[in-house]
Amino acid sequence: MKLSSKEVNKSPLFLLMKSQEMVNLLEDMNMDEASEEVAVELAAQGVIGKRVDQMESGFMMALDYMIQLAEKDQDDKRKSLLEVIKETVLSHLTKKCPPHVQVIGLLCRTPQKESRHELLRRVAAGGGVFQSENGTKVQLPGANLNDIANQADDLLETMETRPVVPDRKLLARLVLIREEARNMMGGGILDERNDRGLNTLPESEVNFLTKLVALKPGETVQEMIKNVMQGKDEGADNCEGDKGDSSSGKFSGGIAGRSSVTGRKPLPVRPGMFLETVSKVLGGIYGGNISGITAQHLEWVHQKTLQILQEIAFS
Repeated sequence: MKLSSKEVNKSPLFLLMKSQEMVNLLEDMNMDEASEEVAVELAAQGVIGKRVDQMESGFMMALDYMIQLAEKDQDDKRKSLLEVIKETVLSHLTKKCPPHVQVIGLLCRTPQKESRHELLRRVAAGGGVFQSENGTKVQLPGANLNDIANQADDLLETMETRPVVPDRKLLARLVLIREEARNMMGGGILDERNDRGLNTLPESEVNFLTKLVALKPGETVQEMIKNVMQGKDEGADNCEGDKGDSSSGKFSGGIAGRSSVTGRKPLPVRPGMFLETVSKVLGGIYGGNISGITAQHLEWVHQKTLQILQEIAFS
């Protein structure tokens, strides 16, 4: 089948060919690294800006696949160009989104915790100019912290309810954004806007949390949390979905080993739902004015989990 000129211009293969042309051109021009970076950015803006509204639905998936191929071929130039194209496409698409969605896109590309907090403060105050870590200035929209937290939570829920998490780094970034936006809201952990409406806590997360609080805080518990957040042990993806045998022992069949209420194999422990469970239990303790080792232990688990997710998100 022959593609029309319009179809060719918006195909992933066309942009890949353009990226290879750019590699050859930069080599011929013998530019230094800084000049190359500017040239690539300008070229990407020019090419993509005209086509971003017409790109086919599978473009980003194809682009990710091409980046993986370039990495496998150890072709750093091609990989770098494709990553610039991807970043530029995301930037163009983000500008067409509501303010709180734009902010989530910016936060996902901000590795430093302090910079994310400053960005959130500026956004909550009505927006303005923000200087990123690489020195470039970004115009921030004004957005509501609750809208940011809820949007991140919606995206999290979509990712975490799948049998297999497609992108652990993105998942970790979204968890951090949700938790940091919530933390900046007036009522903190007890703020009623943070209530997800969970009437029954999830089995897998409750079982894992029960194991953690039975041990003293320390390196052993921290390693257990790290493994699960990385998708190992109790956090390992359930590739068989609901078809797997719940008696295999890989996951507990119900809370504290009791039979599952639903009779279905529960999902693995997920980062967002795990922190939601910790916060819900902590909220119950604070609401009942009960203090002591359990609350301190849970606060330690919450803090360590966020530190581990920071490492996963931007390592």
